[in-house]
Amino acid sequence: MQEELGILVGVSLKTDPETKVYEYLDELEFLAETAGVKIIKHFVQKLDYVHPRTFVGIGKLDEISKFVEENEIEIVIFDDELSPSQLKNLDNILKVKILDRTNLILDIFAKRAQTSVAKTQVELAQYKYLLPRLAGMWTHLERQRGGIGLRGPGEKEIETDRRIIRKKIADLKADLEKIDTQMQTQRKNRGKLVRVALVGYTNVGKSTIMNLLSKADVFAENKLFATLDTTVRKVAIGNLPFLLTDTVGFIRKLPHHLVEAFKSTLDEVREADLLVHIVDISHPTFEEQIDVVNQTIKELNSSDKPYIMVFNKIDVYKYQPKDEFDLSPKEKTNYSLEEFEQMWIAKNKTNCVFISAKDRVHIENFRKKLYEEVKKIHISRFPYNDFYYPDIEEDTNE
Repeated sequence: MQEELGILVGVSLKTDPETKVYEYLDELEFLAETAGVKIIKHFVQKLDYVHPRTFVGIGKLDEISKFVEENEIEIVIFDDELSPSQLKNLDNILKVKILDRTNLILDIFAKRAQTSVAKTQVELAQYKYLLPRLAGMWTHLERQRGGIGLRGPGEKEIETDRRIIRKKIADLKADLEKIDTQMQTQRKNRGKLVRVALVGYTNVGKSTIMNLLSKADVFAENKLFATLDTTVRKVAIGNLPFLLTDTVGFIRKLPHHLVEAFKSTLDEVREADLLVHIVDISHPTFEEQIDVVNQTIKELNSSDKPYIMVFNKIDVYKYQPKDEFDLSPKEKTNYSLEEFEQMWIAKNKTNCVFISAKDRVHIENFRKKLYEEVKKIHISRFPYNDFYYPDIEEDTNE
């Protein structure tokens, strides 16, 4: 499939540090690349508030419009969710495909969904996003068909009618309620085994770790939202069995439609006994990603669960020691892995581990820590069970 040429547009508000806007746009570019868009330029405007009609100011919009025309840009992606009126106005002015962050994520989800459950969840989220935007989107769809952001329900004119869309949403909700009931029954049938859920930001290596621990063949690649479908496997460390679940990755500004639609998937987090929070320590904003995941877990009423912090990708972490005469404050890259480990062990009461899932470094340390946490839950659940818990050796590989 041929890549579409695109540009990104963001707004730097006075309330936010300017560096954050560029970080968000870098992530948005990664999202765009995952969807098949080649980004050739970022546009950022400093504003007191987002323009209610056109998101950016008229002067900046003229600059964008000129660039779009001169460079044959096919798609313009905005880093925040556009209102129906903003979408319509931008469409009339730029006369190319307009997407916002939410629509782009929905498109990736539509492409990645494999099972009927995931497809139903994504379709519901798409229709909910689409319903208030019908008036502005369908004239736009008459000009262009297919491509990024128009996958799934956006291709049939018959569904422009609001009544049909509402009926479709009601049917999909009913389908998901049946799915929720079936999944609850499945969870009950799993017996009293301890449940462990892998959680984390998207693209931190959850599926790779799932494959390592369970010898499952879960799809994993270096792209955002590589997997959407929940995978549950029975795993044993020593002679202690438990259930391990790989969940969908979280992200900044995760669309509310998706959180609601993926209720049955996120219930795996709610019903887990232990959370394993995977972090990509090589990412420059990994601490902010931790905050995003923690906030999402809080919204799922699961922040009181026991957890293990697993700092992955130590093989690609880049340490840049400061010159002894440099008196400026330390940046993240000025800390060594050993210093990070000491800081996070102190903060998390030793309940964290640093690994490379790709190179299998310190995996045995991780398995030992996971075993100890599962054992605590198992003992509390079966206090009178005569069960032998063997010692798990630590990995001495440095």
